[in-house]
Amino acid sequence: MTEHPSPDAPRIHPLAIVEAGVEIGPRTAVWDGVHIRTPTSIGHDCIIGEKTYIAYGVRVGNFVKINAQVYVCTGVTIEDRVMVAAGVIFTNDRYPRAFADGADGLATSDPTEETLPCTVRTGATIGAGALIGPGIDIGAYAMVGMGAVVARDVPPHGLVYGNPAKLRGHVCVCGNPVGSDASCARCGRRYALSDGPAGRLLILRD
Repeated sequence: MTEHPSPDAPRIHPLAIVEAGVEIGPRTAVWDGVHIRTPTSIGHDCIIGEKTYIAYGVRVGNFVKINAQVYVCTGVTIEDRVMVAAGVIFTNDRYPRAFADGADGLATSDPTEETLPCTVRTGATIGAGALIGPGIDIGAYAMVGMGAVVARDVPPHGLVYGNPAKLRGHVCVCGNPVGSDASCARCGRRYALSDGPAGRLLILRD
């Protein structure tokens, strides 16, 4: 009798490298050329695109789309319903060197006190080819434009792009830009503007 895999089992391409101890949730797809280091955890119903590298200790939530050739370094947390487009690069060291000062040989690749964490909050989108600096917090439902160089935190619903990336406006939960009346023409959601440490915040009205 032939055994069929459970429809809820994660789908891992035979050319992917998934190290022992990596946790992958139900119905998640891992495509060819992917390398996932342990101990990393990936939630359910995610897509990890081909030739993506995910370093050790990364945490990925549920319903996350990570496209092809993305580099996710140690210290990154990606919450639920995030999209990371092709070619995005995360970084975690503000003053990197290949060598250890005052000692022979290479510097350690393990996390140190200078390894800065990055968090991508629920529902955010990072456009293709964006570069995310160390220690960055990307707010919920924010949108980072393609090719952006993000060197400071992005507020919730913030629309940022450019080099360096600057706050250019706000986007709705649905992804549509929010108009000058703080409402979304696509879905009808209405917002209020408030000041926050990372810039103007968009707050969903009841």
